[in-house]
Amino acid sequence: MFKYLVKGAGFLALSFMASTTFAADAPTLSPEAKSASGNIYFERCAGCHGMLRKGATGKNLEPAWSRKDADGQLSEGGTLKLGSSRLEKIIGYGTEGGMPNFDDILSKDEIKNMAAYIQMPPDAPPEWSLKDIRGTWKLHVPVDQRPTRKMNNVNLNNVFSVTLRDAGEVALIDGDTKQIWGVVKTGYAVHISRLSLSGRYIHVVGRDGRLDMIDLWFEKPTVVATVKAGMETRSVETSKAKGFEDKYVIVGSYWPPQYTILDGMTLEPLKNVSTRGVTVDGDYHQEPRVASIVASTTKPEFLVSVKETGMVKMVDYSDLTNLKETTINTAKFLHDGGYDATKRYFLVAANASNKVAVVDVKEGKFTALVDTAKIPHPGRGANIVHPKYGPVWATSHLGADVITLIGTDPEKHPQYAWKVVQELKNHGANSLFVKTHPKSDNLWADSPLNPDPKLAGSVTVYRVSDLGKADPQPEVIDIAAAANLGKTKGIQRVVQGEYNQNGDEIWYSVWTGNKTEPSAIVVIDDKTRKVKTVIKDKRLVTPTGKFNVFNTQHDVY
Repeated sequence: MFKYLVKGAGFLALSFMASTTFAADAPTLSPEAKSASGNIYFERCAGCHGMLRKGATGKNLEPAWSRKDADGQLSEGGTLKLGSSRLEKIIGYGTEGGMPNFDDILSKDEIKNMAAYIQMPPDAPPEWSLKDIRGTWKLHVPVDQRPTRKMNNVNLNNVFSVTLRDAGEVALIDGDTKQIWGVVKTGYAVHISRLSLSGRYIHVVGRDGRLDMIDLWFEKPTVVATVKAGMETRSVETSKAKGFEDKYVIVGSYWPPQYTILDGMTLEPLKNVSTRGVTVDGDYHQEPRVASIVASTTKPEFLVSVKETGMVKMVDYSDLTNLKETTINTAKFLHDGGYDATKRYFLVAANASNKVAVVDVKEGKFTALVDTAKIPHPGRGANIVHPKYGPVWATSHLGADVITLIGTDPEKHPQYAWKVVQELKNHGANSLFVKTHPKSDNLWADSPLNPDPKLAGSVTVYRVSDLGKADPQPEVIDIAAAANLGKTKGIQRVVQGEYNQNGDEIWYSVWTGNKTEPSAIVVIDDKTRKVKTVIKDKRLVTPTGKFNVFNTQHDVY
């Protein structure tokens, strides 16, 4: 039996109240404490460790597990073996392998209860069918009742869609004036914002499975359609091929493991496809979650990265009745990624395998697996022209303090293609994003999940034109100090740089992880690397991801 818990942030989370059999030495919790811990697990932990706790980017968190390696050797482990004391320390202080610390986010009692909760058997969440999805679909404003022309004077190309993580909202900020144009209620912890090819509609998807379609042509940004695609979702994309512009939207779910294709103008659910199946190692997996999705600009295809199976599905949406998939084996566990500068090649991090997989979108074929440092986490990555190696794509890492550069030009620089050509020192591990812009000579990297407040609040920036030197030196900038938020309970974590349309500003969120404490967005002049503006507003509650309309619309990174 399960029940829904509706939180003030506006999201729908799950707590499972199943009766289970516990080992004699397993800790127990009251129904109230178990419910609260299950909610925290959903919000903070399931993304890395899975709803069923079988692990991916994060470790397996089942009470007990056993497995055989390639040589047939049996190994055993589990949270019961680690015990409450050890688990409390890991949850509180994090690890060097990329696990963030939660001692500034959770109370001591919450940490103690979480340590007990993950020693209890996980409960299976319910399925979510196409019929269930249809039952949540709401068309707030039909297409024929929407504006026929833009009804505002905002430069939509330079609008930023900013995730207000713990408020269940996104803020639409005018990049020219630095003023909040509107705040829109969405699902909990919006993971990404994606633009329709026309640039008119922003699609935002939250970790509670809710997808909202925001029309930018109204006087104020307005939600015109909503649907709940699953219990937990992380990815959304729109069709971009010629003749299919804005025709379809695809949503990828963590639970149930599936992707759903929707009508691009109304979000009417049209097709639901499970991703359960056999992994690249030949094992069956019941929770192969959909991670990143990108759309081909040359063919009617979505590239769907399936985390646990290690496969990229090239989904041909030209005929939904006779849907075709091309399955490309890469490596586990696929997460985020993006295009090279030509948009022919898709590079995606198989972060628990410490690899980056490369897919040739034009040919629909596997290209390469590139070994990297520990747990690559690129976001969309960053494309630069290296003074020595030509076009390269960059990723930073959760588990290593380096920025890895991979050659991406097999035609003019074949000797460097799909090889790590350089590793640059980052100011710390636990990085989530690298960023650049075609008009910039800078390459930036954050480190927001680092347990050291100084490192978590700073960014590293390299001058691209200097990378051919024997020992290029970066500048480390304390963005959190520039925000001048004063003393806060939570670590002031600086996360996800995003450029404006012109490429002369980069915006960083200063996130304290607590919606009762102040946050800010710091705007840096890209050429001088000096603070240009600090955006502070009581409506900016826990800002994290930022998505510039033009750059997101055209895959500029």
